Amino acid sequence: MTGTTRPPSYGTITYEVTPDKVATITLNRPDALNAFDRRMCEEIRDAWKRVKDDPAVNAVVLRAAGDRAFCAGLDVKKSYGQPDDVWNHEDPGELLSPKWQKVWKPVVCAVHGICTAGAFYLVNEADIVICSEDATFFDSHVSQGMVLALEPIGLMRRIGLGETLRIALSGNDERVTAATALRIGLVSEVVGRDRLWERAHEIAAGIAEKPSSATQGTVRAIWESLDRPYRAAMEQGLIYTRLGNPIGMAEIKANPLPKRQPRLR
Repeated sequence: MTGTTRPPSYGTITYEVTPDKVATITLNRPDALNAFDRRMCEEIRDAWKRVKDDPAVNAVVLRAAGDRAFCAGLDVKKSYGQPDDVWNHEDPGELLSPKWQKVWKPVVCAVHGICTAGAFYLVNEADIVICSEDATFFDSHVSQGMVLALEPIGLMRRIGLGETLRIALSGNDERVTAATALRIGLVSEVVGRDRLWERAHEIAAGIAEKPSSATQGTVRAIWESLDRPYRAAMEQGLIYTRLGNPIGMAEIKANPLPKRQPRLR
């Protein structure tokens, strides 16, 4: 798209912003199946900060380069570089997570190929997840004799306890296909591989047309409600409508959205 802007280059991801107010973060370690190391985690955290601070960004596409994998989780072939003091160890997911970084701009995640283990950090905290027909989801922790404790916490919020336990305990014995991922609610749409990136951008661009005060407030209210009792969540949500509605409605009045025929899904 003409007018695309790119900040100073990263080494493990690419980042660009298009005139339709969509930022695209692309995992770019295809030779390592886009597994994340410390450098990638820190670069993704920096990208989330760019998203948060840039008024020219209203929505995000998160995708991955290469043919084989969206992400294979943590790169186990190299040291992540945890400090010697075990009590100062950090969860890489905090750096990868837009919600930990307090980014409330909507994120559309486009998954292809292998999506396993720590990749769920990225999937779990996206607002919309779509995948291509070749996508497979699984987690090999228990097959390696490792406790799977962190990724399922976010996964349960998407697909419930039963399906989460089946993925967690099956290890390498089962892989969730794109069709099954759609059935259990892990993704909301399956498309051909050649359409994946285009479709993710279409969704993000449609969101980005809306006032960011409205979409960010919506994302924040919904995600924060997960950590609160029902009444407390309702009361906080009411506060967010009081804050965001006057700004968003004034913007719509000044710049009405184009009229379109609603899509059927």
